[in-house]
Amino acid sequence: MIRDWSNFIAGRQALVTGSGGGVGRAIAIQMARAGAELWVNDVYPDRAERVCREIEEEQLVAHPIVADVCDPAQVERMLAETGPVDILVNNAGIPPGGFTVKPFVEQGPAEWDPLLRLNLAAVLHVTRAYLPAMIEARWGRILTIVSDAGRRGERKQVVYGAAKAAAMGFSRGLAAEVGRDGVTVNCIALGTMYHGQLAAALEQAPELETKLARAYPAGRIGRVDDCAPLAVLLCSDAAEWITGQVYPVDGGYAPAL
Repeated sequence: MIRDWSNFIAGRQALVTGSGGGVGRAIAIQMARAGAELWVNDVYPDRAERVCREIEEEQLVAHPIVADVCDPAQVERMLAETGPVDILVNNAGIPPGGFTVKPFVEQGPAEWDPLLRLNLAAVLHVTRAYLPAMIEARWGRILTIVSDAGRRGERKQVVYGAAKAAAMGFSRGLAAEVGRDGVTVNCIALGTMYHGQLAAALEQAPELETKLARAYPAGRIGRVDDCAPLAVLLCSDAAEWITGQVYPVDGGYAPAL
């Protein structure tokens, strides 16, 4: 891991959606440590404010911004409050209350729709809101957090995986469209993460983690801060020639090579 992140993205304004906890929180904190001024988005004010306090305790700069990124009107209000940003991380991906892992034939539209809205439509809404200013400034970084459920495919997660796969396709196409405008567009694909519903289950049955880890050459499942260093790199000047890519951070579960 790079030991000194200070000034790596200094002077940049960054927005991380769904960053009131988990992977989004880890990315927001690492970006703040790298010098960016953060907008911490969440649907719950207390979560966003708590992360901002953590950042401010390190003498860094962060602001809470409450909005449901699935709602275009709220996205427009968010844009009006934050103003343009240099870095956008589309991280929000798990609906409030989580989602049930079960066979596709046992699901219906009531269960599909929240996953499709948050993991695809929200990515479109937020990106469309913030992209024009990046194009005008001729510098921008758009990063979307996706999943191996979309890159490889996973049983009982087919709709979630379909939405993530669509977000990857969107990112590749957009990268080709705006690359000459100085805007890069990439994705990070995650494997199984020790967070949320799974973390709660593992606390009740710790032996399950050993079983899950067998599928990972790195010997463990993911932790929420595993992808944060790569997120900072991809959103920096150093990554100006990296665009249209999907980078797995998954302990070797589904190799890209």
